[in-house]
Amino acid sequence: QVQLVESGGGLVQPGGSLRLSCAASGIVFRINAMQWYRQAPGKQREWVASLISSGSTYVADSVKGRFTISGDNARNTVYLQMNSLKPEDTAVYYCKFSSRVDYWGQGTQVTVSS
Repeated sequence: QVQLVESGGGLVQPGGSLRLSCAASGIVFRINAMQWYRQAPGKQREWVASLISSGSTYVADSVKGRFTISGDNARNTVYLQMNSLKPEDTAVYYCKFSSRVDYWGQGTQVTVSS
């Protein structure tokens, strides 16, 4: 059974950086997209960034210029480099792999606070 395991979250001051990682245990065939979502307290889960199998990347306007998604299909791993973090980036961050089915990670907490 495939499981996604995230790591790299934590507490950081405004303006700081974090790098999230998400690795799949088990084999995922034909990944169409690797994505990151986040959910802040009291808010709906929102899309943050996507890495498509073609290599194209997309990020939400709210994080454009600050967050970068990258990945390694051979290792079934996706990363989210987050720079210039703001308090409003505080959320639980989830990764998702889309193939024939969708796989979700358990989430990792990111807190941006002084």
